[in-house]
Amino acid sequence: MKLSNALFALLTMIASTQALATDGYLAHGYGVKAQGMGGAGIALPQDALAAATNPAGMGLIGNRVDAGVTWFRPQREIELVNTAGGSKMFDGTYDANDSENFIIPEFGANYDVSPTLSLGISVYGNGGMNTDYSKAIPLLGNTPARMDLAQLFIAPTVAWKVTPNNVLGLSLNLAYQRFEVKGLQNFAAPVGSPQQSSSAPNNVTNKGYDSSTGVGVRVGWIGQINDAVSLGATYQSKTYMRKFDKYKGLFAEGGDFDIPENYGIGLAVKATPQLTLAADVERIKYSDVDSVGNSINNLLQQGQLLGSSKGPGFAWRDVTAVKLGASYAYSDNLTLRAGYNHSSQPIRKSETLFNVIAPGIVQDHLTLGATYVLPNKGELSFAYMHAFEEKVKGNGSIPAAYGGGEANLKMYEDSLGVAYGWQF
Repeated sequence: MKLSNALFALLTMIASTQALATDGYLAHGYGVKAQGMGGAGIALPQDALAAATNPAGMGLIGNRVDAGVTWFRPQREIELVNTAGGSKMFDGTYDANDSENFIIPEFGANYDVSPTLSLGISVYGNGGMNTDYSKAIPLLGNTPARMDLAQLFIAPTVAWKVTPNNVLGLSLNLAYQRFEVKGLQNFAAPVGSPQQSSSAPNNVTNKGYDSSTGVGVRVGWIGQINDAVSLGATYQSKTYMRKFDKYKGLFAEGGDFDIPENYGIGLAVKATPQLTLAADVERIKYSDVDSVGNSINNLLQQGQLLGSSKGPGFAWRDVTAVKLGASYAYSDNLTLRAGYNHSSQPIRKSETLFNVIAPGIVQDHLTLGATYVLPNKGELSFAYMHAFEEKVKGNGSIPAAYGGGEANLKMYEDSLGVAYGWQF
């Protein structure tokens, strides 16, 4: 996929600012307005970022432009206990917050070509993960451990109002991702050595940034059941990405790291003229991406080396996220929002070792938001999210082949977003 130099530079700048880890490694919501409602938006589009959640929503928002930015601050920490055959040689607490403040931009625009057809585009951070340790983790390697994964979507979208009460939407998801990892030298033993863990030991760690591109689709529907109730449904295909060649000895299938399939349903109810309630249920199929879903036991019990066709990954389970939100029109100029998001736990207690560099464990999110209409009719929106501290204590998580012991994970997050939008 060829991009102009200017566009490529823009993508790199946006991707380099991401560090998301909420519903697994996908964001809890897309667009500042939806973020203030726990991420709910499948049946309730509110801005030109709607295509990130349900492309049918672009057919209901009119002619508008939205741009925003979110400050995101994850706090992550790991603890190693009873390591090295009980000698506790590698025991200790490791802070992964050498990088802890991230800026995540968003942009969307939509235009009604006719009363039944709209065209738009949404640009957003799909998800990502960042850990940045100030010192080496001797169990893993001899340099400070670091992982940086960022994913960006550009989604040109078409929406059709097929009947007065039913809208269909289709987005072409143009994806870009960037990845770097450091400090995993212990998994890069030379070919033929008794400790060999990788099919390509020279492409496991400390290779600098690598990037890849790919394409997928998202489809959606929103139906107005009556004056008060709307339903929505959406499906995003797996996004097939080019391989990370620099890390073909780390990720399964020679550096493959596709973006998972996901789908969901949503409900929006106008309970009173001022109060709107929304609820979404989303399913994210992490286990269908081998580099994310495969177990370390593929290496230890089946002899599948890192980077091989069935090589080990992070052993993430599929995630179900429930998103609840409320929007209250306090006045003609001020709308208040609140929400809650709960996602199931992707990381098993027995699989925390590799997830020392990918601790996407938070589950419960509380959100608040507001929109104020300015005198020029522009909309200034805010959203705050707190993901409560979550812990996953290892249970047989460091295999005997690596000395035994446990890797315990801890994480919480905060974010604050601001966006400006206007109708035209």
